[in-house]
Amino acid sequence: MCSPPVSFILKNILTSPSLTEESLKEIVKSKWFGQDQIKQCVNRQKLAQEENAPLSVESKIGVPPTKRFISVYEPNISYYSRLGRVMVSYDTKKNSWHCPCAKTQRSCTHKYIAKWHLFQIHPELFRKVRSTESAEEFQAAAMEESDESDNYPPKDIAKVKSMVEYILMNKKLPSTIPSHLRLSSDYKEFPKHLIPDEIMCYHCSDRTLLSDPVCITRKAKILTTTGIVQDVSTYYKLCPFCGMVYRYQEWANGLHNFNDHVLLELSLCLTIRNLLQVHTAVSRVVEYLEVTTGVQFPLAVTLLHGYLHFEALTDHEYEYSCVSCGDHPPVVIMDLHKKASFHLSVSDLSQPPQDFNGEVDLDMFWKALTEERIARGFFSSQKNNPFCVTPSYNYWAPWIGSKTRIANVVLNTEFEKVHKAKTAERTEITVSEDRLKDELLKQKVGVIRRLCQECGLDAKGSRTDLLLRLSEEMRSREAYDKVFEKIWAASGGWAVIMCPCGIVYSIKCNLRAESPRDFADMLLSWKHLPNVVIYDFARGLSTHTNLRKPITFIPFKGRLLEPTTENIAKSGKLQVTLPWLTAKKQSPDPDGHPITGSAEHYVLYDRFHEDNTKDPRDSLRKLRLVPQLAGKVNSQAAEQLFSKLKKNNYFMNMALPSTHVFLMRNIIHHYKVRKNEKRLHDIKKEFNTNIHMNDHSQVVLGNVSLTL
Repeated sequence: MCSPPVSFILKNILTSPSLTEESLKEIVKSKWFGQDQIKQCVNRQKLAQEENAPLSVESKIGVPPTKRFISVYEPNISYYSRLGRVMVSYDTKKNSWHCPCAKTQRSCTHKYIAKWHLFQIHPELFRKVRSTESAEEFQAAAMEESDESDNYPPKDIAKVKSMVEYILMNKKLPSTIPSHLRLSSDYKEFPKHLIPDEIMCYHCSDRTLLSDPVCITRKAKILTTTGIVQDVSTYYKLCPFCGMVYRYQEWANGLHNFNDHVLLELSLCLTIRNLLQVHTAVSRVVEYLEVTTGVQFPLAVTLLHGYLHFEALTDHEYEYSCVSCGDHPPVVIMDLHKKASFHLSVSDLSQPPQDFNGEVDLDMFWKALTEERIARGFFSSQKNNPFCVTPSYNYWAPWIGSKTRIANVVLNTEFEKVHKAKTAERTEITVSEDRLKDELLKQKVGVIRRLCQECGLDAKGSRTDLLLRLSEEMRSREAYDKVFEKIWAASGGWAVIMCPCGIVYSIKCNLRAESPRDFADMLLSWKHLPNVVIYDFARGLSTHTNLRKPITFIPFKGRLLEPTTENIAKSGKLQVTLPWLTAKKQSPDPDGHPITGSAEHYVLYDRFHEDNTKDPRDSLRKLRLVPQLAGKVNSQAAEQLFSKLKKNNYFMNMALPSTHVFLMRNIIHHYKVRKNEKRLHDIKKEFNTNIHMNDHSQVVLGNVSLTL
């Protein structure tokens, strides 16, 4: 084979460019290099100048149009640089670099100098792309290769877990999205090449340099409120030392990366959030977008998981607290949203460990739900997601705001509903007879007829006849248990604690039938027990809680007065004043509530459920006996919230358990934020003065907090 003429080689050497630091800085702006790499390149350039040798020379001898060969100066003689030069190759079709001194996906000084050379001499290989912030970024046009990566996402679950944890720790979106990203942008402004910002590995102690970007797909889609941006390329970078993988998860461009194939514009995510607040399912959002834009969108379930991925990465505090009542409301209303549920067979619930005492780490549970949502971006279906959280007695927690709960470890003793001794069953009636009758009235005639047969009653006659027979028979405990098991035990629902303003403080998704136990679990997990609890089964709650923790509800077991014959007889005319509800005690009781100073704790019925009990002593639990509360507390706040939430049941009740629970907490959070913002706006407008928050997160005007 003939060697090329010496004059040709000399011509190449003589035309070798003088690489400038200005072009090097431009590469740094495009996030290919870091400051350490600049130093390496400049130092190597100085060494070449001292030896009067060209730093880099491009060879064009027999080179195909898709390849570039750059000869780079190397001061140390080695097996790959016997002539003091190293040949670096770049394949523009596969977007791959090769240097004989390093592995394929590992960078080196020779590769950096070769990139510097190509960037300065062949700018046509690089494309200028406008971002949503109008910053100029340079991305290689040659990155539009034809093959997708076969090694992404990692098959190793441990590596995926590391990716999930890194994203959750470092890639959160702010709770309030900047205004310029909240509105839909011209989709033409979005970058077509989405490359992770990371240059160094954050897991390696020596900050190992990451590989060059590797293409995942060049057919990704950006979903917007005005259409779909097609043929977007997404990339990942790999740490050659520890194997950690980094993907594009930046939000500054107004984008949210779900699964590297589907990305959502932030304004679309906010649109979905707002539509959920007005009870619009994501499937209907997709239908609307397709009708409006004339473009076929991905399946609704994909968009739903993409949106939940966005919410999981948004830095929400989830502080369930009212600006008027503060972190520790002295008066709360409790009720069950029993129409919200998910498909769950009780037989699917495994028994908890024998040493389980009902204590669950709330933070760990909700973090696991969040990680499940993020991991969903790496798996094709929820079934394949190893991070999926399934319902269980020992790993299922309520949500209570961090300032309201006493600690991260909270109570969930639902397993006791299954493992109760018969003697204990008779001391605690979990659902009143009247409430069970209400549920019975909603059943179909076939269900009622079968219940009559199981109770040994005549199953013939009209629906009304059957109901009357069952009502009479339910006076016996055996018949009551049968009806309870059939009608109530499969319902579950959401136990909710809220302040009279309608702000939710605690929620718990019940796996089994509601009972006072569920509300007692949450109250006993609070830092400060409310002074007044309004509940439609007050006697059951007081009895159950005092059995578990004596003298919780005192005085008079949570009644307003001693249940003497005289007090019971006069209950219709009595008034019990609790002045500390409107003005804190001058001399607070030991262990008194921080807002009221009182250590008294009552459990009362609201006016719509006063007749739920046949016990005459419970006439001393009526809310209207307290002048500070009668007519001033909206005891129907829970029912009003549930009337809104039940409009979501048509899509919430179709979701998987973990999706249902995660989305419910999120919807209630945004509902709370809107109500608090409106309350603050109304206060400012009414009083026309500056406001501030006290140590209990209450709005304060002057020195007066806005409570009852």
